[in-house]
Amino acid sequence: MLIGSYSPSLVVISLFVAILASYTALDLAGRIATAQGRAVYLWIVGGALAMGVGVWSMHFIGMLALRLPFALGFDVGITALSLLIAVLSSGFALWLVSQARLPAWQLLFGALVMGAGISCMHYTGMAAMRMTPGIDYDPTLFGASLLIAVAASGAALLIAFNLRRNTPHVRLLRGGAAMVMGVAIVGMHYTGMAAASFADASYCGAALDGLSGNGLDNLVLVTTLAVLAIALLTSLLDARLEARTAVLADSLTQANQELSHLALHDMLTGLPNRSLLADRIQQAMQAVQEQGGCFALMFIDLDGFKPVNDAFGHHLGDQLLREVGLRLREDLRSHDTLARIGGDEFVLLVQLNQPDDALGLAERQVQLINRAFLVAEHELNISASVGIALFPGNGATPQELLMNADAAMYHAKGLGKNGYSFFDVSMNTNARKQLQLLQDLRNAVEQQQFRLYYQPKFDAASGIAVGAEALLRWEHPQQGLLMPATFIELAEKTGLIIPIGEWVLNEACRQMRLWYVQGYEEWRIAVNLSALQFCHAGLVNSVAAALERHQLPANSLTLEITETTAMRDADASMNVLQQLSDMGVDLSIDDFGTGYSSLMYLKRLPANELKIDRGFVRDLEHDGDDAAIVSAIVALGQALGLRIVAEGVETDKQQDFLTRLGCNSLQGYLLGHPLPAEGFMANIRRAEEAAAPDKVSE
Repeated sequence: MLIGSYSPSLVVISLFVAILASYTALDLAGRIATAQGRAVYLWIVGGALAMGVGVWSMHFIGMLALRLPFALGFDVGITALSLLIAVLSSGFALWLVSQARLPAWQLLFGALVMGAGISCMHYTGMAAMRMTPGIDYDPTLFGASLLIAVAASGAALLIAFNLRRNTPHVRLLRGGAAMVMGVAIVGMHYTGMAAASFADASYCGAALDGLSGNGLDNLVLVTTLAVLAIALLTSLLDARLEARTAVLADSLTQANQELSHLALHDMLTGLPNRSLLADRIQQAMQAVQEQGGCFALMFIDLDGFKPVNDAFGHHLGDQLLREVGLRLREDLRSHDTLARIGGDEFVLLVQLNQPDDALGLAERQVQLINRAFLVAEHELNISASVGIALFPGNGATPQELLMNADAAMYHAKGLGKNGYSFFDVSMNTNARKQLQLLQDLRNAVEQQQFRLYYQPKFDAASGIAVGAEALLRWEHPQQGLLMPATFIELAEKTGLIIPIGEWVLNEACRQMRLWYVQGYEEWRIAVNLSALQFCHAGLVNSVAAALERHQLPANSLTLEITETTAMRDADASMNVLQQLSDMGVDLSIDDFGTGYSSLMYLKRLPANELKIDRGFVRDLEHDGDDAAIVSAIVALGQALGLRIVAEGVETDKQQDFLTRLGCNSLQGYLLGHPLPAEGFMANIRRAEEAAAPDKVSE
């Protein structure tokens, strides 16, 4: 028998190729596990080619490592058949580990099939040498090689299945497993080679017309390494791309979740908004209809929030709203819903065992709000008015339930606030009236149903008219002349005050221009600005446009803002007022003495006039405190160089007191009622004609 030897370098190379092929197989198994759709099969086909070439080349290089005393060659067809067997076995293995589960019987079957395939590939490759006489195999070693092939295949399948997911340190684990698998594959190969015996007179039949062994090892090695490298690189790049795609997908999912949250929740408090509340109400109604029971919808409106907001600014008001939300939420169960649907309005949806339970719950809500709030070192006291609608009974839709709870809340406010009220059918009348009034108000803006009445202002010392205050009236088609108290609050709540205010400003300037042309050049027309109008970004431009449109000197226009409005955000107010002052517009602080002024800010405000609130003037004759307050306001105004105007003058004694005190001008029912422009001027001319004879006699 011939005794062969092995090239140590090729043996080492075959081991390296086996480890590299094993790692490639493990990596591709992981890639296949994360692929979806047709991509799974594409990866299996590509992986089978790469893995098959790798395993086959390891065996081929191992055979080339054998040194015999005659030239070796390999039959092309048989060699190609062995490569095909390797590719098919690899494809089967990759398909098997791509399954969701790998039970023991399936693992055993796969090990037998794959082990048989590898063994078949090996011994087919040996047959490619076409030895004469044929190769004699030792039965014991032959059987051991088959067992090693099956065991190595089973271990490889189990390892590949367990390491296919991207877990922490998975690549390190795959590297270690690849070394174990590579040693097992090499062990099977060289066990099979050891089983082969060659007769003394043997010669290689394929050496004449087959592949020559000279230099073939280098060609196979380079080709194999290129195939495996390409497969690994493709897998790594694709995995990285998928990871990046997954990150982007996660980011997109998170962004969508955040957008959905924002769409369904209040930005300030984080509570559900009107949209989410309507959905929760619908779900609660369906649950009651299917399972029985009942629930209450409680409409909570804060009493006294607006004065706090006006006095301390929106920032502190927002903090107060957040604190209210937190306090109300503390008293809720997990399946109850607290929502903020706008401004200082909250809605509570709560499941009840019986309708009477709503009574105690409403009392608790009122008591919770009654407790003082500590916000930014300010102790704030507010209260709540709660309207309650029950289901079943008080509405058939979420919208109807909300509307009825809202109506009950307004009824609670009408009873004195700081309490609660259950919905009654009669309350719908008021709600419908408010809704109809809002629609009529929108029509009034479009159809210009508003009119201005003018109340004269007189010089306190001489009694000569010095101008007028423009007062808004609504000529309602059905209800007649409506006073501002009827609709101004609704206009502010809906934002209609902005177009209404612009109309008032324009109409007042138009009328003042007519008087200016008639010779009343020293007059000033006073226009009241609402808080919302004053905060509107277009105020300064609107004033400038009205003055330019009617060619009216800026100092002929007086803009009146309340003390509270001016102090709401003192720095912002200062900026707006300074722009108006620079334009030449006259500025008046209305209702002075009723707000929360800072004398430091008051000194800085570019105002021309202080207007004493009628509340102090009304009881001037009988209340020493009011007289003292008025005296102090006049003294303060004089010290700051401001004109002093007193409104609400209705008696001679009031007129005398205010005149002696040093007020510059007066207005009130004693001196003149608000009238349309024609009636206003008629009274002015009669007063001028009455004074004319006196001037002549002088």
